[in-house]
Amino acid sequence: MADAAERVPDAGVLAEEIFDGLRAAMEVFAVDVGVRRGLYEALASHGSMTARELSRTAGVHARYAREWLEQQAVAGVLAVSGPPSGDDVYERRFALPAEHARVLVDRDDPLFLGTGPQFVVSIAGVLPELLEAFGTGAGVPYERYGRGTREGIAGLNRPLYRPETVRSWVAALPDVHGRLAGGPGGRVLDLGCGLGWSTIALARAFPAARLTGIDLDDASVEQARRNAREAGLGERVSFVRTDAAGVRGGGSVDLVTVFEALHDMADPVGALVSVRRLLSPSGAVLVADEKVSEEFTAPGPELDRVNYAFSVLHCLPATRAEGARVEAGTVLRPDMVRGYARGAGYGTVEVLDIEHDLWRFYRISP
Repeated sequence: MADAAERVPDAGVLAEEIFDGLRAAMEVFAVDVGVRRGLYEALASHGSMTARELSRTAGVHARYAREWLEQQAVAGVLAVSGPPSGDDVYERRFALPAEHARVLVDRDDPLFLGTGPQFVVSIAGVLPELLEAFGTGAGVPYERYGRGTREGIAGLNRPLYRPETVRSWVAALPDVHGRLAGGPGGRVLDLGCGLGWSTIALARAFPAARLTGIDLDDASVEQARRNAREAGLGERVSFVRTDAAGVRGGGSVDLVTVFEALHDMADPVGALVSVRRLLSPSGAVLVADEKVSEEFTAPGPELDRVNYAFSVLHCLPATRAEGARVEAGTVLRPDMVRGYARGAGYGTVEVLDIEHDLWRFYRISP
């Protein structure tokens, strides 16, 4: 007990950490303004600009443009040059460094985080309902978080879903990979597909396979269909709006993928039971979920802190709104995955040797 007590920060350390968090939260909201008003895109396209130039280009008021530009420069996001404060401050020029454009503008860059702030902002929008849920034990439906969460999560994950990347993940299941890459007829079921970027990447990685994306959210499924059509994959890729625990289908499936979605399912055991019925005799389920500590640790590492925060504010209330059959939350540990698989009647669960900063990968086999 003494060792645990020594690890708890004193009042000054905790106060400083919360203050830093307040600053960071406000700056994240300011980043969201820049992304959703197109301010970063304007700077990336036109180079250095004054506040008046940004005002004309992006269609924002010059005074707001100036304040936002100065705040971004003070925060270290933008570079600034021009007259000192005694002269016309509207003549200062601000530029978005190319390296920062990778993070804020290029949606396919592995470092892109531009939609992350809108996810955080969407959480703020449902706080009154979340406070109520804490008292009643009910939940906050996923759709109440709105477009910010839907597009925020998809935008954060989209750069991870490159064809060569998802192909390397499936290659960790060499028998399954061989069937999908070896010729026509392979079938893949992508559970919790969101806006469809994972399904689309799998289709590009395995051009002979047919894919079906499954998601419970109507708006996500509609957008996924549009994304697949725009990618020219409408012939091989389809999307179905249904609960993963009730998924049906004819014929056998070679691979079921669940990318960062198992912890969001109200009935993960039921979902695994449903897809087990569809798997071919040598098929498998590939799960990628949060790379949290294998056991509860307090104080905990950075990834545990981030995922517990998401769990409290989003994942837990969203699953409880669906009548969760398990104590679901973002913090999905390996023993929990093994327990779900055993409950669904699977024979083996293997933690795969796939390098990833955020996710841990599992093969679940009948």
